Amino acid sequence: MATASWPPAEQVPSTHEDTLVQVQALGHVVLKVRDLQRSENFYVGVLGMQVVSRIREPRMAFFSCGSEGGNHHDFALMELGCRAPSPDDAATGLAHVAFRVASSAEAFASVRKMLHDSRTPVLYEADRGFAKSVHVRAPAGNEIELYLDTSAP
Repeated sequence: MATASWPPAEQVPSTHEDTLVQVQALGHVVLKVRDLQRSENFYVGVLGMQVVSRIREPRMAFFSCGSEGGNHHDFALMELGCRAPSPDDAATGLAHVAFRVASSAEAFASVRKMLHDSRTPVLYEADRGFAKSVHVRAPAGNEIELYLDTSAP
């Protein structure tokens, strides 16, 4: 299958106003999962997200992060069934989804403690200079980053 090639660097618009499309915000992310109920239990029970809607075909659950963005949902899960393969860390595609979970170092420490207390397996922790994060593996195998933004003064 042929793929479209990106334009050379000298052809990329130099300003936001020169682009064809101007993205205003990220609307939502949908992850594919094997078992919708098991995954929903993780996102609600461990991460505290709120289910705002469900549909039957395809089986999906839609979640709100409580943000004021005006979207129906921020995040969704779509069930593929128990035979769906796990995400491959070596393949191209989505690396992880990140959720801001704290606005202070103390609140972030509480999140880390809750993950430990709930025995949620932590893949790794990182301090990138602009964010501190904990990466976990959700039930369907997707990597989830939980972070504190440290870039603001």
